[in-house]
Order: sequence, then structure tokens, then C-alpha cells
Amino acid sequence: MTLQTPCTRLSRRAFSSMLISTSSRLKSASLPSSWEFPRHHRSMATVVPPVTQSSTSRNGPTAMVFMNMGGPQTVNEVGPFLSRLFADADLIPLGRLQNYLGPLISRRRTPKIQNQYAAIGGGSPIRKWSEYQSAEMCKILDERCPESAPHKPYVAFRYADPLTEEMYQQLLDDGFGKQGRAVAFTQYPQYSCSTTGSSLNELWKWRIRLEGKEPENGGVRWSVIDRWPVHPGLIEAFAQNIEAQLATYPSEVRKDVVLLFSAHSLPMSVVNRGDTYPAEVAATVHAVMTRLNFSNPYRLCWQSQVGPSAWLGAQTSDTVMAYVRKGHTDLVLIPIAFTSDHIETLFELDQEVIHEAKQEGGTGVKRAESLNGSPTFIGALADVAERHLRSGEGCSRQMGIRCQGCKSERCLEQKRFFMNTERSVEEVIR
Repeated sequence: MTLQTPCTRLSRRAFSSMLISTSSRLKSASLPSSWEFPRHHRSMATVVPPVTQSSTSRNGPTAMVFMNMGGPQTVNEVGPFLSRLFADADLIPLGRLQNYLGPLISRRRTPKIQNQYAAIGGGSPIRKWSEYQSAEMCKILDERCPESAPHKPYVAFRYADPLTEEMYQQLLDDGFGKQGRAVAFTQYPQYSCSTTGSSLNELWKWRIRLEGKEPENGGVRWSVIDRWPVHPGLIEAFAQNIEAQLATYPSEVRKDVVLLFSAHSLPMSVVNRGDTYPAEVAATVHAVMTRLNFSNPYRLCWQSQVGPSAWLGAQTSDTVMAYVRKGHTDLVLIPIAFTSDHIETLFELDQEVIHEAKQEGGTGVKRAESLNGSPTFIGALADVAERHLRSGEGCSRQMGIRCQGCKSERCLEQKRFFMNTERSVEEVIR
């Protein structure tokens, strides 16, 4: 396999061959049983050694920054987490009353959400998995891409520790403002202004605040992996987890099990503005079903609607109950827009949707395992990163065009900044 081969043309056989060495190295790479949620932290997620370069590093060192929403590590962190979340108009647009409604909604929801986190062990596993995935990916990159080594893992969360500000300050403390480069690697495979866009807006904001518009030493040299919805390794990892769950059904009913792909919903105001997320999620689903040879009936549905406004549907919970009541009692839920477990899988799907379905007679309703520590998935992360590092591009060309109805000047300036870091596109399309 060469890096010039487009991802969409890479065959399952070719990608599987590429993953042999990765899988063998990661076969026993499950998380230590002693790895627990930290009870208190304000420092970076990953302890990073001082920046150094080897004799083969022509373009290194390289900071690989995993960007995600994050989640509270303890029940006591739920309140601040929700406050940041509902204050973000990119994620949950509440109009001119955002500053009033955001805090009101977060305060009212805090007790309920605290109970949910208590039910899954007291905190979100997103940080744990993000640190693990990024560290394992960097080990692979050090072997495959010595010219940009060493690759240093960082994690930046939009709404939880370590916040983007903390991560950025750590990058500067580690010397990346003077040498090396940094890659913002979104852990939302499908792009949305509410997720990747919001995270990049935050990153751009702290770049300006901490480095200024024209840093003395040139500043951190940024590039962005802004979407990867149909990467063959991502598709293979999803397909393997689905096949593993389908194997638990009796052979005589296996082909009739309904596959329900579930992704986090979006407000229709965001969708109607032109957000690409619904199309990119659908592309992932279609790629997975192509890999599975369309072996089963399937549907795409949406979860986690918040508030009374219109959101993208049909809702996952409604879909499951509708099929169970129609006699389709064998269903597999697949979290298709997440790269690890979180409150939406461990509580919303496992403890609410599946529990309610079984009360209605849906004894065959199950969930496919999340990507978490999958060697195939970690190999895919490394492949996505390797292709990006060797491409010389600052971001995808798709990032250069804004949503049709976008009026955000912050979005415009953020796109201009990240696209001009490597001059991959002349100008952001207004």
C-alpha cells in the first residue's frame, strides 16, 4: 500500500494486510485493570517528555492533538461540564437568550445527569480511551514516519478537562511554539460545525490569546485532520464489531436481525443551515453496509435530542420501540458517530433504550461494542494520521467551503487561519 492510494479505493484485503503488524502489537493492549478515573486533575491529560528530535527527524517533533467533546470525570464535575456545553451556541443554538437559557437548562439538568454518570461508574470514559488511543497511535507513527518523529500525544476537550486552553499552554511549555508542528486530529469522524467546527473555533481562539496574531517565533505550526467518515480502517472496525454481535444470534435468525445505526442528533436549525454531518454519517453507514455486503436490513436513527426545538430524527428510542412493537425483536444498535464509549452508549442506549425495549418484549435488542481499544481502529487512526503528515496539506479541501447559511465571522476567520497554515487552498469560500 502506498500513501498515494486514495482511501476510498483501498480494498478490505489490502487494509487487512496492512493491519497485521498493528494488530499483533496491540493484541494484548487492553487497559490495565488499575486504570481508574482520576478524582482530581487540572494538568494535561498526557504527561509529555521534553521536545527532542532524533537523527532521522527532519520535520519533527509532532504533537498529535486529539480533539473531542470530553466528559466529566466525577459526578461533581457534571455541573461545570453542562454549563460549558449549554453556553456553546455552536453546539446548542439558543438564540439571543443563550446567556440566560444556557445556565438555566444546565442547572435543571445537572441532578438528572449526575445520577446517570453515577450509574455508569461515576465518570465518563472518554478521557481514558482518548489517552490510550492517542498514545498507541503515536507509537505506530514513530515507526512509520521517522521523519516527523517523535510524535507526542495530547488530548483537548471542548467542555471538560483538559480544556483546549490547558492543552495549548502545555504545547507552548513543551516548546512547540519554537520548533515542530501540531496536528489537530478531530475524533468526530463526520464533520459538523457543532462538533469539529466548535472545537476548531476554540483552538483558534486560544491560539490568538496565547500566541497573538503574529507570534515572535512563528508560533505553533498547525494542520488539521477535519473529517474521515469513510476511511477503510474505520469502516472495518465498525464492521468487525457488528459481525461479532451478529454471531451471538442463532444462525436461523441472524440474517433478519435489524441493524440500527445511531448517531448524536443535531438541531434542525443547524441541519437547514447546510451542515454536512447528516450526509457524512449516512456515508459511513453506507460504507459499513457495503463492507457487510448488505447482509441485514438496516436504518439510521438519531439520539440525544435536548430541549423542545426540532431536532434531526427519527429518534433512536422511538425507532427501537416502533420496531419491537411491530414484531422485530432482534435488533443491534450501532453507535456510528463515536470513537469510544460515553454516557450516550453506556447509559442512554444500554440502560434506557435496551431496558425499555426488553420490557416490551424486545429480548433480542443488543448493542455492538464501541471502538474503544480495537486494534483495527487504532491502526486506522495511525493510517489517517500518516496520510495527513505526508500529504503536506493543512486540511481537507472540503473544509474550505462554509455552510450555505453560515453567517459566523468567527467560523470564517478560523477557516482562513487553518487553511493558510500550509497554503493548501488559496482562499476560504465565503
